[in-house]
Amino acid sequence: MKPLDGAPDLYAPWEQTIAFRLFSDAGQRTLSVPEQIAAQVADRILEGSLSTGAKILEQELAAEFGVSRGPVRDAIRILEREGLATVQSRRGAIVTDLTVREVREIFEIRGALYEIVARKTVQARSDELLSVLEAGFKRLKYFADVEDDGGRYAETAYRLFMITAKYAGNQRMYRLFQSLSLQTLRYSKLGLATRQRRQRSVKLWSEALQALRRGDSERYLSLARQRVAESGEEAVKQLSALAPSPARARK
Repeated sequence: MKPLDGAPDLYAPWEQTIAFRLFSDAGQRTLSVPEQIAAQVADRILEGSLSTGAKILEQELAAEFGVSRGPVRDAIRILEREGLATVQSRRGAIVTDLTVREVREIFEIRGALYEIVARKTVQARSDELLSVLEAGFKRLKYFADVEDDGGRYAETAYRLFMITAKYAGNQRMYRLFQSLSLQTLRYSKLGLATRQRRQRSVKLWSEALQALRRGDSERYLSLARQRVAESGEEAVKQLSALAPSPARARK
């Protein structure tokens, strides 16, 4: 996407640096065969072509990738570790069907982690980070007003979370953010599918950036908490509406 105002786009390089796929941070490391299979299946899950609850068929994947079932089983274990697949006894693997309780727990953890990140951000007052966030915010404003954004608003918002976590300098915490994002991005996209919901979100982002510019740490932290809390509430609402499954609605 080209810069929206003709200025250098400081956000654009991060679209390649932070990708919502498994092993996006692997750098130049060559992925093993199971990792390559897991990454491609994860892409399908995040894009929605493999829907929640769908079976992950070992034999079909083995035929598709031209491997034995061993590497496919290893790939499924990776997906299970990342929270994208669930292995059921005697029934095989399915795309993870998160419950309301699990989504609430994930967003509770995400909120606690982001508060740490937000405090570090306020303390550091990085002009470089602020410039990147402001450039990304232009994307948010654009996608907030598009009738059908194709999930781009949610991806941009998540990427701004990840960029902020990256600047916090704690690699372990960054990895946790990345894992949580892969697990919940599907539901956040649903929660931000309407223009009204996106406009509410962009308002909170705008106010938070204004607070960060003027060094109002308490306001910035308050808005960061509110943004994550509202995102979690909407994800729970959308998850509850997806299907009448008793397991999914479990609280």
